[in-house]
Amino acid sequence: MVKELLRNHSSVRIYDGNPISKEIIEDLIATAQMAATSHFVQAYSVIWVTDEAKKEQLGLLSGNPRQYETSGGAFVFCVDFKRLQMAGKLEGVDIVADSAENVLVGVADVSLFAQNFVIAAESMGYGICYIGGVRNKPEEISELLNLPDYVFPLFGLTIGVPARRNEVKPRLPVAAVLHENEYNCEKYEELLPAYNETMEAYYNSRSSNRKIDNWTKQMADFLIEQRRPFINRFLAQKGFNWK
Repeated sequence: MVKELLRNHSSVRIYDGNPISKEIIEDLIATAQMAATSHFVQAYSVIWVTDEAKKEQLGLLSGNPRQYETSGGAFVFCVDFKRLQMAGKLEGVDIVADSAENVLVGVADVSLFAQNFVIAAESMGYGICYIGGVRNKPEEISELLNLPDYVFPLFGLTIGVPARRNEVKPRLPVAAVLHENEYNCEKYEELLPAYNETMEAYYNSRSSNRKIDNWTKQMADFLIEQRRPFINRFLAQKGFNWK
């Protein structure tokens, strides 16, 4: 049953607009907290945005106004070393958060925590969508949510009862991501064109937003230039200015 739930995941971008109770949200957070965490640092915090004006602004800043407007719950998941700084002060020490390793630890912690939240929510019949668009305006969102130093927004997340469910998007074949004993680049020459055919058929047959496209073209267009080059400067402002 768990495998079936995971294999049927699809992002939901339009919800029925009914709010989710605080009791359910707190239960989902408690479940999410049982995710693995590096060295038990638990380097995550979640901002639950219930203020309608802030929710509207968050939607505009992240480029997803309709999602936030119709969601039953709107969140920003953050990497958080502020709490760890406070823990250090209780012990009379200054922690070292300013490292690439700690950023990686925080990103991993938040991602594992969030995925637990998502799976728990989907098991209850809710739909969800991750929103990386919060990194388009991280300074403005940090100000909106009063995020202190050593805390930065990693992604947004909306949850609610789906008004419409999308078809499941085909993933890469297992052979493309599973390597045995050593990395094998050569197999991509055969696997990627075949995957393009799968994706072209998917885009042409789905019930809404049909288009002519494939995976390698999408990735080439997406990665042809550096994305969000301001992130380094923003992280330095937040206290993560590693050399």
